[in-house]
Amino acid sequence: MGGHGHGSSMKIPSPDIYKVEDVPELKMVQEKLAKHGLKDPWLRNEVWRYTALPGTSHTLRLFKTFTRGMLLGFAAFVVTLGIEKSLGITYEHKHDDHDHDSHH
Repeated sequence: MGGHGHGSSMKIPSPDIYKVEDVPELKMVQEKLAKHGLKDPWLRNEVWRYTALPGTSHTLRLFKTFTRGMLLGFAAFVVTLGIEKSLGITYEHKHDDHDHDSHH
């Protein structure tokens, strides 16, 4: 993964930092399963959903999700306006000659 000699700026955290005991919701699930003599060995894989890594938060992830591509879109908008203005392209709204106040 990430081969071909390219450096990766993303560091994968050790799985040991994720503990079910650190998340009350998952601890409750673990306890309910234990009452029935069951154990979920993969429950630790869900801990990351409840804990934020340094430099991340739920709000920040939402903000990034909803604003992704806005800078590029705004730049394209400005370039399009510049081209239309330089070429003299205008969009005129044509009005119907009908009286819109009396419909029948």
